[in-house]
Amino acid sequence: MKILVCVKRVPMTGGKMVLTADEQALETKHLGFTISPHEECGVEEAIRLVDAHGGESVVLTLGPPEALEQLRDAMAMGMSRAIHLETDGGEFDPEATVAAITAAIRDDEAASGPFDLILLGNESADSGGYQVGLRIARALGRPCATGIKAIAVEAGSVRCEQEAGGGRDVYALPLPAVATVLEGLNLPRYPSVPGRMRAKSKPVAASQPSPERPRLERVRLAVPPGSAKEAVVLGRGAEAAAAVVDLLEQIGVAR
Repeated sequence: MKILVCVKRVPMTGGKMVLTADEQALETKHLGFTISPHEECGVEEAIRLVDAHGGESVVLTLGPPEALEQLRDAMAMGMSRAIHLETDGGEFDPEATVAAITAAIRDDEAASGPFDLILLGNESADSGGYQVGLRIARALGRPCATGIKAIAVEAGSVRCEQEAGGGRDVYALPLPAVATVLEGLNLPRYPSVPGRMRAKSKPVAASQPSPERPRLERVRLAVPPGSAKEAVVLGRGAEAAAAVVDLLEQIGVAR
């Protein structure tokens, strides 16, 4: 089978997010970069499926020249080859992103046959738009399941499991199909040293898509406020004992 995984170069999670002065982008000069955690699981799943069923796994990214690092990481894990849609570093909006990716998919399929399965992260770790996977599926006219935590390829279909209250919803999609996956789908492997050496010789098809004229306007970005933490001094020494007992009674710990 032939599987495509779409990934995005994003700042490493856990770092402090600082906006540029114009509030239009993240200040990235002090940040490291990686693949979104959901997409790492998509890469791992593609490798496992190809190991089990045979075929080819392809990783694609839309991003600046530096995003080649993330493609090499994915190939070091075991992906067969890569497609780099190279940008000048500016952010494509969801419509432009989907237009560029679907054009690349159609070109690749015309040259080497259709993708049986296209995997994406449920949302990217930076913008969190939740749009690209569904838009690609619609543009290609293929069935799509989102928020997937388990995948199994069966005869002519893919079984997708989505967590629901008290259990899981199960969807059987006819191939070819699109799925967006969540972190926890699997445990991604670390690229090995031999894998990194092999990745240097794996093919990367590079092109420079032109973004469509945007129909959306970004007003500004905002960093979500952190959760406030507060400490209350109940007293000092033995005089605080009564206040502690009162507090424990209020929260139902002591009676």
